[in-house]
Amino acid sequence: MKLEKQITICNQLGLHARAATKLAVLAGQFQAEVTLSCNNKSVSAASVLGLLLLESSQGKVVTLSAEGQDAPAAIEAISALIAAKFDEQC
Repeated sequence: MKLEKQITICNQLGLHARAATKLAVLAGQFQAEVTLSCNNKSVSAASVLGLLLLESSQGKVVTLSAEGQDAPAAIEAISALIAAKFDEQC
């Protein structure tokens, strides 16, 4: 089963190193293959370097995709992290 969801990066600093690390660690907890796409690029959500190469700044809409047995849980958890602005205070 493959699921997709579009979500807006809403934290002030965008998908920077600390945020990318949090996202990659969370994505790595799922058996589903999770990808993030933006600007005609698609990368594994478990790769910090890949996430940084997306250059996703505040306001960018990204496509979150997950395929595998726990895809719904992965989409839900990662969407919540992004919506919570990666738990940043700014």
